[in-house]
Amino acid sequence: MLQDLIINFAPTGMIPTKEMTPHVPVSVAEIVEDVHAACEQGITMVHLHARDPLSGRPTYKAEVYSAIIAGIRRFAPELIVCVSLSGRDFSAFEQRAEPLDLDGGLKPDMGSLTLSSVNFNKQASVNEPAMIQALAARMQERGISPELEAFDIGMINYAHYLEKKALISPPHYFNLLLGNIACAQADLMHAGIMIRDLPAESLWSLAGIGDSQLPMNSVAIAIGAGVRVGLEDHIFLDQGRTRLARNIDLVRRIHRLAGDHDRAVMSPRMLRSFLNLEAGNGLYGRKGPHPEIHRRPMRELPVSRQMH
Repeated sequence: MLQDLIINFAPTGMIPTKEMTPHVPVSVAEIVEDVHAACEQGITMVHLHARDPLSGRPTYKAEVYSAIIAGIRRFAPELIVCVSLSGRDFSAFEQRAEPLDLDGGLKPDMGSLTLSSVNFNKQASVNEPAMIQALAARMQERGISPELEAFDIGMINYAHYLEKKALISPPHYFNLLLGNIACAQADLMHAGIMIRDLPAESLWSLAGIGDSQLPMNSVAIAIGAGVRVGLEDHIFLDQGRTRLARNIDLVRRIHRLAGDHDRAVMSPRMLRSFLNLEAGNGLYGRKGPHPEIHRRPMRELPVSRQMH
């Protein structure tokens, strides 16, 4: 029996602009509204990128993230919130780590941690070992869980290394991102090798870059994994790139596919329990040691190393 489906909603990203698609949410109000609509349809977590209110360019500013998070938590106080700590546009640790300083009702539950440098089509996301370890240490210090981003098998190996250095600890959540031109491609062999080598007690979602979003989401739903979906990864609804998507279109399509496979959407509350996160409703981030997680038989985890 397949377990409930993690839907990780990525509405904005760093690349889509209004010139590319009018549907990408850029302002605080637009991002909050798209998350609201997705929540009404049903999602488990949200992966947030903030944009500068004047230029529309990506920003690391905690004040912008705080406005987005405050807006979301007014209607979804249990939704798991992850903030981007991307190195694509920002190189200084103080910039990338700034959203981690939010606290109280604005504290993020998770922060993205890309596990190596990545070359995209036209740009690099530089993640030096010292930067990765510093961000992991800051999240550990702040009680914020890393959302581990892996674009190829080497990044998963680096996660094992971070675990050995006690900079990350289980239970883990991974986004496996396939289809980028310089990384693992969107096929079953690449995905399977990455899944095979995940650390123990890992939950994971498959994401596809560009045209591979739908195929990878479909594979994930069929085999019992979670999905990452949204305009961050692809702005079109069809493979011919003739119809621009809205975020809600992409989320609804995931629900249709999940229904065909008899998979209910995992609630934020359930994923909070699996990932040892606080309960929401005013308490956010990661709890301290939680032995129940480690005593639970692995077959009861929704997606984990038992698929080895």
